[in-house]
Amino acid sequence: MHEDFTFLLDLAVILTFANLGGFVSRKLKQPAVLGQILAGLVLGPSILNIINTDMAITQMAEIGIILLMFIAGLETDIEDLRASGKSSAFIAIGGVLIPLIFGGLTVYLFKPGDNLIEALFVGVILTATSISVTVQSLKELGVLRSRQGVGILGAAIIDDVLGIVLLTLVTGLITPAETTNITIVIIKIISFFLLSIGLGVAFSKMLIKYSDAISRENRVLTVALIFCFSLAFVAEEMGVAAIIGAYFTGVAISATPHRNRVSNEIQRIAYQLFTPIFFVNIGLKVNLTGVGGNIGLSIALIFAAIMGKIVGSGVGAKISHFSNREALQVSVGMIPRAEVALIVTNLGLKIGVIGNDIFTAVILMVLVSTIITPPLLKLSFGGSGTPNECA
Repeated sequence: MHEDFTFLLDLAVILTFANLGGFVSRKLKQPAVLGQILAGLVLGPSILNIINTDMAITQMAEIGIILLMFIAGLETDIEDLRASGKSSAFIAIGGVLIPLIFGGLTVYLFKPGDNLIEALFVGVILTATSISVTVQSLKELGVLRSRQGVGILGAAIIDDVLGIVLLTLVTGLITPAETTNITIVIIKIISFFLLSIGLGVAFSKMLIKYSDAISRENRVLTVALIFCFSLAFVAEEMGVAAIIGAYFTGVAISATPHRNRVSNEIQRIAYQLFTPIFFVNIGLKVNLTGVGGNIGLSIALIFAAIMGKIVGSGVGAKISHFSNREALQVSVGMIPRAEVALIVTNLGLKIGVIGNDIFTAVILMVLVSTIITPPLLKLSFGGSGTPNECA
């Protein structure tokens, strides 16, 4: 067999285990995404070590998260998103500041003689929220369009922007010659949001104006995907995560007559192939080798990561007049860390600001926070119906 085509066998194995994991998870009355992540853990270096994440799998996983956030945008009502702006801001600010403090204090208490910059950098790592796991779980529970779901989505966007700004500031303190000026970063972020709003309005008007022609030629999905991938690329190039560009594309299309058709068609593609690969890939990236030697620091960091979001986002939600239960649901939805935390951690290791002990602890924190979120969300929503569902 040619080595270039071994990824085909890997994909077959990944999809098989993803479906098995999802099936078992649903049988246990848990969201399927939990079983898919655990399937990746089994296949990866932590247990069986039979699948390596090569470029093909990584890129298909990236498409998976982009399509997932595209679908989340399609299912978001623009008026609901606009109305949640203030509450999302409070949730995001609390969900960034408290984990930043908790993470920094945890490292300082465990390593009091080390540089304060390392503690600050770990705090920045803990500010990141991986919304993908939460989005899929909320969708499976039927509450993605609830007030809590919309609040989480809005907060995740603000959270991402605040995280980028903090990372730029901290990196600037460590290696001022290698980082971009903070003013430039802020200008690029603002420019992206203005550009995405302008392009989104123009694109939705175009879809409405040429609705009959696009529908007649059966090209609406193709046009939507072209815009989605293009805006995702622009977002990444301007210093904002690609998933935010994908999300805004979905929001733009949600205001057109093609919303339901695009949503139905894209879900068939995403959920059969790309999103299972993404969630399995999360597990594949985790290597638990060597965790035992840093178990104390790892447990403390996990506690700081979870409680940081519970307290910070929960307080933000309470300020925004959510009930106690709703505030808990929102804060639980902000718990998971995945790709963003790993990227920032890798950067910290590369520039020498954190050591292997922190790196290992963050890997375990990512694994635990990702795995516990789906069952905690199900428990917090009581597994019943669609509370506070938006129209």
